[in-house]
Amino acid sequence: MNQEAPESNPTIPMNVAVRYENPAKRPTFTYIILVFTCVTYIAQLLSTRIVGFDVPATFGAKVNEFITQGEIWRLVTPMFLHASLLHIGFNMYALIIFGHRLERIYGHSRFLLLYFLAGITGNLFSFYLTPGISIGASTAVFGLLAAEGIFIYTNRRFFPNATYALREIIMILVFNIFIGFSTPQIDNWGHMGGLIGGLAFAWFAGPLIQIKKEVTEIRLYDAHRDGRILWISGVHLFIIALLVVIRIMS
Repeated sequence: MNQEAPESNPTIPMNVAVRYENPAKRPTFTYIILVFTCVTYIAQLLSTRIVGFDVPATFGAKVNEFITQGEIWRLVTPMFLHASLLHIGFNMYALIIFGHRLERIYGHSRFLLLYFLAGITGNLFSFYLTPGISIGASTAVFGLLAAEGIFIYTNRRFFPNATYALREIIMILVFNIFIGFSTPQIDNWGHMGGLIGGLAFAWFAGPLIQIKKEVTEIRLYDAHRDGRILWISGVHLFIIALLVVIRIMS
């Protein structure tokens, strides 16, 4: 897209075109995750009605005892399971709001890495610090919230309203943390883990926009290349795996 540079950025002349293209034109995987999560919730309802118990949650919820016995997939599957219509409705609304923007900015594959690494990190925190059973996409959603804030902060010279946007994100975060600690059923450690996981990934592997001046235009590009993204993702996964092994063997 071509647009004039904001007045608050003194490094870009006002009469020069600025070119930057998002790596993804459509938030494809945001909607795929949304549809898959909704289909899973329908399967939860149907199985409860037909066989008398929630089959997906029985085999996919975060249950510490079963994880220590080797059912490692329970650190991933809770992201697609929900306890009520309000629960899934809130999480899917947040997924649309944040995923719609972030997937365009991050690109498809990096967005998927962000979503799953944040969600798994949240479930790992819950595995370590919460004895109860846990389900919900909010671990990943908190990671998206963190990534939105990190993107605005690290690229704030391109956002004239960066301070206002960051203040708004912090207010949303504080409100949700307050609600979490006011409601015993909410897995607060899972939320905090997702937030930290998303923040870490976004800080080290999220888009970092830089300026390249050319003859007729100024091109903006992402300084974090694919190699760095894969390296950071590998380190993140290694730390998760190491902590899982330590917890299981302890």
